[in-house]
Amino acid sequence: MKKPPKYTQVEDYIVNRINTGQLKVGDQIETEEQLAEQFGFSRMTINKALNKLVEQKYITRISGKGSFVTSSHVTKSLEIQSSFTEDMRSIGLLPESKLLSYELINSNEIPEISKKMNLKENVFVHYFVRLRTGNSIPIAISYNYVSTEVLPAINIEALNYSFYDYLKSINYTVIGSELEMEAVLPTPIQKELLQIDQGALLLSKAITTVSFDGKESILGYFETFYNGNIYTYKFNR
Repeated sequence: MKKPPKYTQVEDYIVNRINTGQLKVGDQIETEEQLAEQFGFSRMTINKALNKLVEQKYITRISGKGSFVTSSHVTKSLEIQSSFTEDMRSIGLLPESKLLSYELINSNEIPEISKKMNLKENVFVHYFVRLRTGNSIPIAISYNYVSTEVLPAINIEALNYSFYDYLKSINYTVIGSELEMEAVLPTPIQKELLQIDQGALLLSKAITTVSFDGKESILGYFETFYNGNIYTYKFNR
């Protein structure tokens, strides 16, 4: 019986270990060097096998660190909205946030975004950038614009945790979001933060509405860049 191609043998070996529970989400697999020595194949063959596994969303490759199992994958419906925290918990990962920057900016500095948020002139906006992780693996970067007219003050420390949970704790109810999705190429900074070498990111653009004291208002505009190896969005017809 003819043997399958060499790279396929490596793929099958790793997939079998994932499917049998020997490797779990977040576990690191052998390096290219170790697999080449184990199978007696060239580094080129091993590299091809690992890239195939990335395409199939079994693993993610992080520059300078290695390859990690990501067989649990988030497939989100555009019609059923959930937070990043809920997404991570749904696939058994510990959701975490890291605040990268925070500042107050004038709405006049961001005319296009101000228009999306229906902001007046010279209104201050909370602008903060966060890195989102699951089991400490970088998964998404969010750029957030929140109206001070709707949310006058923010506990900065709370931005290191779930923003949705924080809103709930101060009696805001998230009603929903208008979403736009597109695939984009990562910037050098995004590659570094998400620790990826290749592939497109999934960009979610959301205008989120909340209710507070019986009044509905546009809270803000949120751009989130997701690692496409972890996230897929679908539209249910």
